[in-house]
Amino acid sequence: MRVLDGEQVLIRIFVGEGDRWHHQPLHAALLERLRAEGFAGATVFHGIAGFGARSIVHTASILRLSEDLPVLIEIAKRVASVGIFVPSWF
Repeated sequence: MRVLDGEQVLIRIFVGEGDRWHHQPLHAALLERLRAEGFAGATVFHGIAGFGARSIVHTASILRLSEDLPVLIEIAKRVASVGIFVPSWF
């Protein structure tokens, strides 16, 4: 069992439900990559509403169904190794 010790930072990655990576949902591809890289854990949250850079509201409301709801991936990472993580992914 892995234990988070020392100072940690919370990394949040916001994507859309419709975002894809090699025909796979982006959130699933990121989760798979994080696990393969040996991260202690990550959590994916499915949002019910949100908007992005274009200010278009995406919502799960029955009156206004959206095909691109917000998805949030949260990762706890040691402070010392965040610099290594961020440039290699973005």
